[in-house]
Amino acid sequence: MTTLASEVSAFRLVGHIFGTSNIVWSSIIGLMLLYLSIGYYLGGRLADKTPSPKKYFTILCWASITTAFIPVISRPVLLYAATALTSLNAPVVAGAFAGTMLIFAAPITLLGCTSPFAIRLLTTNPSEAGSVAGRVYALSTMGSILGSFLPVLVTIPTLGTRYTYIVFSGALLLTALMGLWKHTSQHTHTFTLYMAVPFCLVTYLCSQGNIRPYEGLMYEKESPYNLVQVVERNEVRYLLLNEGQGIHSIYDPNSLYTGGSWDYFLTAPFFNPPPHQVSDVHNLLIIGLAAGTISNQYTEIYGEIPITGIEIDKDIIKVGNDYFAMDKPNLSAIAADGRLYLNYLSHKYSVIAVDAYRLPYIPWHLTTKEFFLETKSLLTPRGVLAINVGRTSTDRRLVDALSATLLSVFPSVHVIDVPETFNSILVATNVTTSNTNLQHNRLLLGPNSHELLSLMLDKTINNLVPTNPNDIIFTDDRAPVEQLTDSILLNYILGSDSNSDKQLPAHRDL
Repeated sequence: MTTLASEVSAFRLVGHIFGTSNIVWSSIIGLMLLYLSIGYYLGGRLADKTPSPKKYFTILCWASITTAFIPVISRPVLLYAATALTSLNAPVVAGAFAGTMLIFAAPITLLGCTSPFAIRLLTTNPSEAGSVAGRVYALSTMGSILGSFLPVLVTIPTLGTRYTYIVFSGALLLTALMGLWKHTSQHTHTFTLYMAVPFCLVTYLCSQGNIRPYEGLMYEKESPYNLVQVVERNEVRYLLLNEGQGIHSIYDPNSLYTGGSWDYFLTAPFFNPPPHQVSDVHNLLIIGLAAGTISNQYTEIYGEIPITGIEIDKDIIKVGNDYFAMDKPNLSAIAADGRLYLNYLSHKYSVIAVDAYRLPYIPWHLTTKEFFLETKSLLTPRGVLAINVGRTSTDRRLVDALSATLLSVFPSVHVIDVPETFNSILVATNVTTSNTNLQHNRLLLGPNSHELLSLMLDKTINNLVPTNPNDIIFTDDRAPVEQLTDSILLNYILGSDSNSDKQLPAHRDL
């Protein structure tokens, strides 16, 4: 149970900084299996050499104590990695990841020693070796099931990752101490109790400080999906998730303009043939609501139109209501997977905005032809879909692939490069449209229209770029979004333009 809980929690511990891409998952799983393999071998050899219960429970004690130390030892390494990631220092980031994974070597190897050791101790008759091994592995698998589900469903959402390690290593330590007490002489009982001292020290250290401190940090919580942080600077609030390299929502009580990607979603409806007015936008669906920057802007500019916002993390919705003025009466915030919830929607929408990121990746299932067919079925005859896509200044392969995929469903796609970021907003229209529509609708804009809408229409016109679809079309069967994003990032880090002061392909940097 402790072994699997440590492995599952490792995805959260490491994922806050290095993300949860396939390569990170496979690296963690592969290294854990390597450590377990070493432990199985060493445990079997040691059990044959000195098959004593005292030795067995001593191994369990050290396994539990080293497991408890994982979040304490990894914290400075992960904070250092976060700093290196900000400056795109690839060797340091890679070294930090390797260093973090080495922290798991001792506890997981020690945990791996226990199964063959237990089988050796329980085998008193060679003819029963098979049934003994079967019972041990059956019980071990039941523990693995508990270790797989309890952290995800109970301890991480309730206590956080750091205390998840404390809970499971503490349960193992208690078991080991009981075994040592039973199988050692009276004069060694004091030593047995002293084994609990390092554990108490770790518990104290885990309770000190934030997971990732920031100047102006107002709120921090580990949700079932993210490390959620709210930072306030100069009266402006920012929503940070996980590695903290991108801002997912902004709330400025003194200004609706953010200077980021959110602003450009406002102009998407105006790609329709003229005349297209503010009053022609009747409702909005947002997939990737975050803390409500887009919904707040749409409410201010288009009036109190019905807005449905889908956000997979209910804790982010609460943060939006508490810190980002997202509690507007026209907004229905729904905690669900963006694509899954489409099956429950029956309304037709004027605009569908897709702004879902687990930096630096767009969830692959929100990039496929099948997904866009589903969204198209929810659009009005003149409805538009807008999606935020990452790129670099020289590598637009993901933008071009999404353009090709969208064009396999929609008649027209327009590309807006958001200045001073590595973002492009792709706008797909339900009817055939051209970039000149935007200019004509800008000229027809009424004098009473919101000044931010006029500003963003001008900015959008100035930042339009040609649509250049490539030959890649993402489907539910094959959507190599992560591989393509990794390649883009690697080219950027190793390329000449990596010396620029821009940030990773995502939202604005703090």
